Amino acid sequence: MGENGSRFARAGYVPATKKIALAAVLVAVTVVLSPIHFYIGTSKCFPAQHMVNGVAGVLIGPWYAAMMALFTGIIRNMMGIGTLHAFPGGIPGALVVGFIYRYVKKTDLAALAEPLGTVFIGATISALVVAPYLGKAFTIAFWWVAFAMSSIPGSILGFVLLKAIRSIGLAKYFV
Repeated sequence: MGENGSRFARAGYVPATKKIALAAVLVAVTVVLSPIHFYIGTSKCFPAQHMVNGVAGVLIGPWYAAMMALFTGIIRNMMGIGTLHAFPGGIPGALVVGFIYRYVKKTDLAALAEPLGTVFIGATISALVVAPYLGKAFTIAFWWVAFAMSSIPGSILGFVLLKAIRSIGLAKYFV
């Protein structure tokens, strides 16, 4: 037990239920922002997904952020507003942000690393697996550019949102 009688008093510890709850809220926010998108090839590009990936990776860690991206993709596809590109387009970026924040540098700048996962991992998977499955094969370079056009502005928005959350003192309620 911690000094205040709580078994959660260890510095930096966030209960799993709190992370799951925040992940659920972030899924809802991302789905609500889904009408803000544009098309490139067979992919619908959702900058809000990348914005929330950056926030989630920093605030709740890589695994919960990846879960958030997965469930967002599932819900968008079930609603008919997403494509199969949502999975490789969302999950790797969330993981990369979370891992960079956790293992490299604990700074909000980690949110800006989201395009590394989305472009180089996610777009490559889309080019080699998803697009051919859908019968719309394009070059890897095409998918890198398409995913970058969504993830770069989205990650910048995520970084700005994290800074705003911290500057107005809301971060203490999240983590």
